[in-house]
Amino acid sequence: MTGDKGVENSSGAEAQPPGASGPPSPSVFLSYASSDADTANTICQSLESHGVACWIAPRDVKPGAQYADAIVRAITEAKAVVLVMSGSAVASSHVGREVERAASKHKQIIAFRIDAAALSPGLEYFLSESQWIDVPKLGMPAALAKLKEAVGQGSKASSPAVAGKNAGGSKKRIVIAAAVVIGLSIAVGLGIYLWKSNHGGAQAPVAAMADKSIAVLPFTDMSEKKDQEYFADGLSEELIDHLAHTLDLKVIARTSSFQFKGKNDDMRTIGHRLGVANLLEGSVRTSGKVVRVTAQLIKVSDGSHLWSQTYDREMRDIFKVQDAIAEAVVTALQTTMAVSTPGHERSVNTDAYKEVLRGRYFSQKGTKEDSERAISAFREAIRLDPMSAMAFAELARTYYYRGYDDWMPIKEAYAEARAAVDRSLQIDPTLAIAHRVLGWIERDYKFDFVTARVEQKRADELDPSDPEVTRDAGLYAFITGHLDEAIRLFRKLVESDPLDTDAWSDLWVALIRSDRLTDAEAAARTVLELNPHYAQAHCALGWVLLYEHKPDAALAIMSEETDEVSRLDCQPDALWALGRREEADALLAELKAKYGDAEAFSLAGRYAIRNEKDAAFKWLDRAYEKRVPGVTIIRTDEAFRNLYDDPRWKAFLRKMNLPDD
Repeated sequence: MTGDKGVENSSGAEAQPPGASGPPSPSVFLSYASSDADTANTICQSLESHGVACWIAPRDVKPGAQYADAIVRAITEAKAVVLVMSGSAVASSHVGREVERAASKHKQIIAFRIDAAALSPGLEYFLSESQWIDVPKLGMPAALAKLKEAVGQGSKASSPAVAGKNAGGSKKRIVIAAAVVIGLSIAVGLGIYLWKSNHGGAQAPVAAMADKSIAVLPFTDMSEKKDQEYFADGLSEELIDHLAHTLDLKVIARTSSFQFKGKNDDMRTIGHRLGVANLLEGSVRTSGKVVRVTAQLIKVSDGSHLWSQTYDREMRDIFKVQDAIAEAVVTALQTTMAVSTPGHERSVNTDAYKEVLRGRYFSQKGTKEDSERAISAFREAIRLDPMSAMAFAELARTYYYRGYDDWMPIKEAYAEARAAVDRSLQIDPTLAIAHRVLGWIERDYKFDFVTARVEQKRADELDPSDPEVTRDAGLYAFITGHLDEAIRLFRKLVESDPLDTDAWSDLWVALIRSDRLTDAEAAARTVLELNPHYAQAHCALGWVLLYEHKPDAALAIMSEETDEVSRLDCQPDALWALGRREEADALLAELKAKYGDAEAFSLAGRYAIRNEKDAAFKWLDRAYEKRVPGVTIIRTDEAFRNLYDDPRWKAFLRKMNLPDD
């Protein structure tokens, strides 16, 4: 199998037909798009439980084998091909090529149709409607029974064969083909992920969706003027945060849940992609001081409603509504709510509270202009309620990011952030987010890692359910040079937020710096798949290819980078490796001319790679003076390897006051 999003993991060990010994004979090859991995794994397990061996990637790709070669060989040796047919499969060029290959080898192709998507002309050419098994019409149990019958009839004439045989057995690191790597991303979202690494072997934990797992989808704004989207989003986020304080409930983080905002995806599809058994959805309608909130808890497996309720309340009672919904979900799922949810302001000024929600709404859009709107909203909240610690904390966080993203002078941004966070903590010393933001400021502006660590730990104690607990711990592991711990933590982060591009990007950096290039490529392709316009998405993959000594391929993918700063940052490395020095110099000069101090750390890395040490240290010193983001995790950056034996290197690390543990 491959798909537009690559390979998904299936059940751990290879299955054997009853009474067989040695490798199984592949009766069927499973072709599917990554978003349909759960269905493909179900098919495989069902067939193999009845003695029909399956070939499914990546399970049956032997270590050292090229994925593309293994797939071609498996199709050739299989007796039949089962296509998990869906909208995703129709859109996948990789699935199309597998079907074409199967047709050219005169294989029986059985389409296991799981939705009503229309066929593309290419697939229509190769498929016969008489070979379709229509799951929506038959239901899954009957469809699986029919599939077993169809496979049995179609495989009797062929002799046994072994699929996925490793031709070489070499332990040399290989580059996984593009079509197959990306699927590791969605596998985590399904609760089924596989990490193959030459450093640590393969792990293949396979788990069914836990019954005590939930994602809160963005509530719909049903207000007459459609001007309460910010409030609906805010209520959804508050519920995510509220439920995260349960003792034994897996709650998917906001970034992943909000991927489905405004979309009409089937509830089962959403549940499978997020790896949860339950979904909470609802709507909000406001009219003056009155708010109507409708919420319903849905069981993913069959779409049934476990609980639903409508609340008509005055706005000042919105926190009581949040509590009631959370308690109803906890009761329905038979889980346990923590005694308290520390660090969450329960303001009585509902107008100020709405402005805080409005500010968060703009801040999360991630643009310079929207961050300015966010600041206006937070300042309005403070005007309405000068004792709102949360408004001051959110204002501080917004200024922090404005400096981090180079949307305003860094010193000015940090000064504003520090003033706001200090005021927040004066009002409420127990507000977790205020301690966390203070830790960021101390870490990234003053390089005071001791104070930063103290503030981080205090925030963790006050709100242990905050996803930033894991992210901050992972970053601290980076700073101290403990890459294995960073990888562990960032993997944990993507499990709770499987569609968060930032989380996958953090994991990619940790993997590439650990020289785990196979896994790093998987993470880089995941970033690219989740958001092709994400800054540095193409560069991330290009750097992996460059480290694997594939400069032509690296330059090709880097050339597709949509973010200009990132493109000017990464392309010079590939051009330099290819010996195209003048072109590399020209791009580097453009980077300096356009972005100068803001990219001082990147420029230092580019010169270090060239072994131009004086220029590298010049730009490192500038990055230090300007407090350029990224300099704090310099200790493990491979770009600076050529500087390690220079006395100025250790002197620079000492100046940074980097902690050792």
